[in-house]
Amino acid sequence: MRVTVVGELGGYIRKAKREWKKNMGIAFKRLFAAALAALVLPVTQPAMADGEPAGEFDYYVMALSWSPTWCSLEGDARNSPQCDPREDFGWVLHGLWPQYHQGWPAHCPTTARNPSRQMTESMADIMGTSGLAWYQWKKHGVCTGLDAGDYYALSREAYARVTRPEIFRKLTDPVKLPASVVEEAFLKANPELEPDMITITCKSGYIQEARICLSKSLDPVPCGRDTIRDCTLDDALFEPVR
Repeated sequence: MRVTVVGELGGYIRKAKREWKKNMGIAFKRLFAAALAALVLPVTQPAMADGEPAGEFDYYVMALSWSPTWCSLEGDARNSPQCDPREDFGWVLHGLWPQYHQGWPAHCPTTARNPSRQMTESMADIMGTSGLAWYQWKKHGVCTGLDAGDYYALSREAYARVTRPEIFRKLTDPVKLPASVVEEAFLKANPELEPDMITITCKSGYIQEARICLSKSLDPVPCGRDTIRDCTLDDALFEPVR
């Protein structure tokens, strides 16, 4: 089994290297053009807009977090139950975030009631902990225009619609790989996705998240410029499921 897994990942890595060489010239030209533009255009940073009207946004970002990474960087120090090996978490739902084409709303005013403890606990099977479910509602869910129950139901549906590549659950040892390998695996497992609809993020040298852009009806859509921030590491650490 380990030989099969390594071989399959090796195929992804070889393809990623070919694509990297192919796109080097294009990437350099874009970088040069962006540098020139920065000299003549005012710099605008994508910003979080607190207190915006609920329900007024353009699309969703669904963030899938690789649980072993979060546990290594934060969860173990917190003694989080998410990091108990008996839980067997891989890709967990970090959140379903309303997004503008530039920037995103947060902490929107709403008349919707907060979720009950039972509601947040019911999300722990895909989010790792009930505490994360509560936090995501208070920061992002209130901006959807939905009540808590409908927000959690939509989040669960979004999570179910995207196939998480099984290859990563088969790992038995930590590996170092290009972040583009993770993106390639998601694209292969989800033929409806295009490269501009997903971004892979890293943190402290680890693969952190896969972020997928979805319409309000949960169909894949291109991400905004401030969402596409692909990790460029070619040796990111990817730890196996505990």
